[in-house]
Amino acid sequence: MSAAPATPYLAVDGERLARNLARVHGAAADLGVRLRPHTKTHKSPVLARLQLEAGAQGITVATVGEAEVFVGAGFDDVLVAYPLFVDAERGRRLRTLAERARIVVGVDSVDGVRRVAAHAPDVAVHVEVDSGHHRTGVLPHEAATVAGAAAEAGLEIAGVFTFPGHSYAPGAGPSAAVAEAEALAAAADALAAAGLPCPVRSGGSTPSLATSLAQGPGAVGSALPDELRPGVYLLGDAQQWELGHHEPDDIALTCVATVVSHAGGRLVLDSGGKVLGADRAPHATGWGRLPAHPDARVVLLSEHHAVVDLGGGPLPAVGSRVEVAPNHVCAAINLVDTIWVDGAPLPVEARGRNS
Repeated sequence: MSAAPATPYLAVDGERLARNLARVHGAAADLGVRLRPHTKTHKSPVLARLQLEAGAQGITVATVGEAEVFVGAGFDDVLVAYPLFVDAERGRRLRTLAERARIVVGVDSVDGVRRVAAHAPDVAVHVEVDSGHHRTGVLPHEAATVAGAAAEAGLEIAGVFTFPGHSYAPGAGPSAAVAEAEALAAAADALAAAGLPCPVRSGGSTPSLATSLAQGPGAVGSALPDELRPGVYLLGDAQQWELGHHEPDDIALTCVATVVSHAGGRLVLDSGGKVLGADRAPHATGWGRLPAHPDARVVLLSEHHAVVDLGGGPLPAVGSRVEVAPNHVCAAINLVDTIWVDGAPLPVEARGRNS
């Protein structure tokens, strides 16, 4: 075990991580649903291997740069769940990856398909469907048009996928799971009607995961997706706590911070936005939560200061250390070079690979 680093730093409780892993992967196995975890959460080949050892089908990434890190570490089944703009340079990088691994990329337009075909014809394509988040993806009945263009271009069609991002609101997880399942089923039907293959219906988010896994296909109003791609489930964060999908004892990653001041009768910590991240959803009650102090809120966040209203009780002493759960674990991890797992340093190998 290495000596504890200077604060602030991100620490992972290995026992909690293992518990989260066993719970989710066990439930998926019981239902016969494949998991393809989104590794943009932790950006670590070491943690991704734990997910594969627990039964994951493959991995999901957000960028070609992340794919390069994971393929370089030996991963051979990678979905880039993003409607990439594939130009000559990105195509060259994808072709290089496809020499070493099965690479699937997201598409949500005929033009996107044509760019993949022109610059990276050896990768497969997954047609992205909008299931209610209204960010990217085609409407379910339009999926056959995009898939048909892929077939005409000679590309392998991996199936249809969606991200139910509208699950990230209070009470929205169950309805988002219904919308996800129905959109994927409708898109798969559209491909079938056009005589096109749809090997996989892929969905998933951590807030919709509980409905999909705990209640099964009949409860979500349509066929359960073949594959789910949650990311945050492994480590948890304050957002999942506030949405009701993690308890404080489920949060495996926290920022260890030092109390530097009691100015104004509040805690001032050295864990500012440059380590916690700046994400704060409209429904969030603060800039982070303290698992050991459920009534506490980070009420003011600067670059290097986090001001905490403890919600009552004695203030931890100046110089003492406390743990803060970031609102968004994926954003926080992308701010550091190293996380500390049970006191041992672990490099964040895919940090900053944003292109």
